[in-house]
Amino acid sequence: MRRQRGPTITEGRIGHQSPRSLLAAREVETETWLIVCDSNTGNSVTMAQSIPQPKGLPLLGNVFDVNPDNTWASLKTLIENHGEICKITVLGHTLVFVGSVELAEELCDQKRFRKFVGGPIVEIRAAVHDALFTAYDHEPSWGIAHRIIAPTLTPAAVANSFDEVRSTTQELLDKWAALGSNNKICLIDELNRLNLEATTLTLYGKKLDCLDGPEHPMIQAMEDSTSEAMKRPTRPKILNWLVHGRKFKKSIKEMRKYAAEMVEYRKENPSDRQDLLAALMNGTDPESKVGLTESQVLDNIVSMPIGSSTAPCLVATAIYFLLKNPSCIDQARAELDSIVGNRSLTHDLLDKLPYIQGIMRESLRLSFAAPGFNIEPIPSESQAPVKLAGGKYEVAHNQAMIVVLAGVNRDPAVFTEPLKFDPERMMGAAFEKLPLGAQRWFGNGKRECIGKHYALQWNMGVLAMLIQNIDFAMVDPSYDLAQDGWFNLRPVGFNVTVKLRDH
Repeated sequence: MRRQRGPTITEGRIGHQSPRSLLAAREVETETWLIVCDSNTGNSVTMAQSIPQPKGLPLLGNVFDVNPDNTWASLKTLIENHGEICKITVLGHTLVFVGSVELAEELCDQKRFRKFVGGPIVEIRAAVHDALFTAYDHEPSWGIAHRIIAPTLTPAAVANSFDEVRSTTQELLDKWAALGSNNKICLIDELNRLNLEATTLTLYGKKLDCLDGPEHPMIQAMEDSTSEAMKRPTRPKILNWLVHGRKFKKSIKEMRKYAAEMVEYRKENPSDRQDLLAALMNGTDPESKVGLTESQVLDNIVSMPIGSSTAPCLVATAIYFLLKNPSCIDQARAELDSIVGNRSLTHDLLDKLPYIQGIMRESLRLSFAAPGFNIEPIPSESQAPVKLAGGKYEVAHNQAMIVVLAGVNRDPAVFTEPLKFDPERMMGAAFEKLPLGAQRWFGNGKRECIGKHYALQWNMGVLAMLIQNIDFAMVDPSYDLAQDGWFNLRPVGFNVTVKLRDH
């Protein structure tokens, strides 16, 4: 399988400074606030300071500070260079990026801010229209779909699908065991297959059998559509239409074909499964008393695999961190061998694996597999600037902002040695003490990822089974983590050998 790759985010190499030195620089950065006296009241007033911005070019602004082939790498660099907040101007449009826990927590105040639907999210509406992820705040379709879908993705509901998560993962382990000495794999590609197989089976009740053989076309279609959605806002519309439109439409057609096949399969094979597909096809919103249209059913079927594509990125990156920290593997296996032993992993055992949970959370922090989310001020009649950090900064009343998790998740004000892989900081009381702004891996508020509980279960189950049963080794022992992606961030060039563990 071939993928177009742009420049990548690389661990330990950004410009001529490492992330560690840049983060250390943030730690000692001093604050300069301007305090003036109100001549009418005599009270002191804090004046907002300028939001840092790299020097741009006349007319073009900072157009060359963001690489459309790897946008998230550019945003990561901007935050590392400028601190907790920065902005750029591109062709007259201002973009603001936030990279600290404190500011992220402030932007998650649902009384002041809401999800911003713009840029790439608007572009992917060509594929999924007003689905949960892409609906505008004012569209009633969001509430209708959310009330129909949410009951199928509660912790209790997704627990019922764990046996299928385990069985599909076991199929992958069996495939790897049969490789023999020809056991070199691209881990993210294998996990992408597993994710689509498991998602399709657990949510839609259909076996794809896509772990072997040619890659399922849905995987490449998701890659093509999300990459194009990220790039389209950076190009003139005429260029999108003339040069790039055909490939975009082809990928959309392929994804909706996948969704239509799920519906057709269920019609041809009636089932009493109370899964997501049953809710989409037959569910009724308890408030409006209406269901989803045929098109909306397809929209939301397509949305789920796109949303779940962050999960294999997380698991692959977790394996990378474990190989770089072999003592963590030993500790994880000791826990698994004690709790699970020779039994099959069952859902009730997941809560008894705190170290595996710590690995998952720490990998969520350092992988930023879902790399960020968009926020805007809630519209109001006032057009006064919106104050941030107690008046330290100001943004326009309608300014969209992007929370960049590469900055938030490694904020030295919250995390000691922020680049260190330390699962124990994500366990028990240490985790509970973290500010909520440091735990926004799935977004925020009512627009938080609706599949959060399913994703956490899948991540935990797959990680546990891989760690306990597979000996991994890097094909290139000198490999340092490099990432790219569109609606997710995945490891690039991370090839490993796999063999069954003797235990």
